[in-house]
Amino acid sequence: MSSNTILLVEDTPSLARLYNQYLEGEDLAVTAVGTGKEALKVLSAEPPDTVLLDLRLPDMDGLDILKEIRSRELPCEVVVITAHGSINVAVEAMRAGAYDFLVKPFNADRLLVTVRNALKHRSLSAIVETIKGSARKEYFGFIGSSLAMQAVYRTIDAVAASKATVFITGESGSGKEVAAEAIHRQSPRKNGPFIAINCGAIPKDLMESEVFGHVKGAFTGAHADRDGAASRASGGTLFLDEICEMDMALQTKLLRFIQTGTFQKVGGSKTEKVDVRFVCATNRDPLAEVEAGNFREDLYYRLHVVPIHLPPLRERDDDVIEIARHFLTEYAAEEGRKFKNFDTQAEQVFAGYKWPGNIRQMQNVIRNIVVLNDGAEVTLEMLPPPLNRPCGAAPVTKDTLREAGKDDATVPAALPENGDIVPLWKVERDVIERAIDACDGNIPKAAAKLGVSPSTIYRKKLSWESEEAES
Repeated sequence: MSSNTILLVEDTPSLARLYNQYLEGEDLAVTAVGTGKEALKVLSAEPPDTVLLDLRLPDMDGLDILKEIRSRELPCEVVVITAHGSINVAVEAMRAGAYDFLVKPFNADRLLVTVRNALKHRSLSAIVETIKGSARKEYFGFIGSSLAMQAVYRTIDAVAASKATVFITGESGSGKEVAAEAIHRQSPRKNGPFIAINCGAIPKDLMESEVFGHVKGAFTGAHADRDGAASRASGGTLFLDEICEMDMALQTKLLRFIQTGTFQKVGGSKTEKVDVRFVCATNRDPLAEVEAGNFREDLYYRLHVVPIHLPPLRERDDDVIEIARHFLTEYAAEEGRKFKNFDTQAEQVFAGYKWPGNIRQMQNVIRNIVVLNDGAEVTLEMLPPPLNRPCGAAPVTKDTLREAGKDDATVPAALPENGDIVPLWKVERDVIERAIDACDGNIPKAAAKLGVSPSTIYRKKLSWESEEAES
């Protein structure tokens, strides 16, 4: 019995037979129908893995079938089939939820590549949906249900009850302090203090006093005894943020403190003992800092007991939109604005942007939008720099093509050596077509590599046809 099922909706018998022949060598069970009514009947009985859907049917519009599939949330991918002059209809189909489209006439290789990609996407989607069915969308200050964050949540669950030291790594703005607080709030120490110190924000000559405290007269300005973070965190959690910024001399004293639980205040002779759980974080590669001589190796191994890496926002899939909507709602309420959501174009920009500053950058962007604008939806015109560049992404470059699998030599030049200037739309078309070829004809994959949405490529295809017709 075949593991993959295909519903072919094609009203021309000769084409239906041809497409069947193209698919004969594959492990597929193909059901062919010629009308929309028959297609809906098959879909109601047992949804296939993939639907090959001709948009022009004798009894109804193929788009209506696509919309029915999506409204009923049927677990199948849809590849629409359209005539050469109807790419604008295909773009509409992509917006309605189609996975890809085929323009007649197409050969066996093009059909096979598209069907294989659709089936692979369906298989991966099924796995993701199974996992996401029990996924947590919010977790102790975190927002997001992506697989990457589910792994973070599970690690925090596992380590929270322990006294083991946790070492959190991640880019600036990725939520390292949120993770540290989540560990504390999940732990038996949740009713104790959570004390955070940023090792990179305090001058090194004051850092020891901040960590361990000082006695009166220890240095100029020390007019009274003062408890440091170590004393204040007793019974709770001490979070040392940007630990790799700590001065080497203080690293030695910190190592002894971690090993013994004892310390002396600056200028004092009395040894104090406290019960502290250590959590530390850095936006650097801690092992690289050890190799560079900036971080003690013995301290690294003492602290690096349970590592947690926070993924950057660009690797968190649909979390980007979830987080953006959360902050939009929160900031709109604070500022007395009417915003409820993002329009389709603005959402595409948010999803496609790389977010080098991660969540902190997104907070600033949305705060900017809410303060300077108002309305029910955030539109493309409201986006501040750098999101207001086309598609919210960097222009196509050698690097983006190299990511798509092509070397520098394949990048077309707008000004060839002979001095003839090539129209910009032709240069852009060449770049995009090369990227599509590098991705085996998979337009959504090529779009992702180029930093644009699939619908952008489809619209450009339509524009190129118009340019050629006029030239």
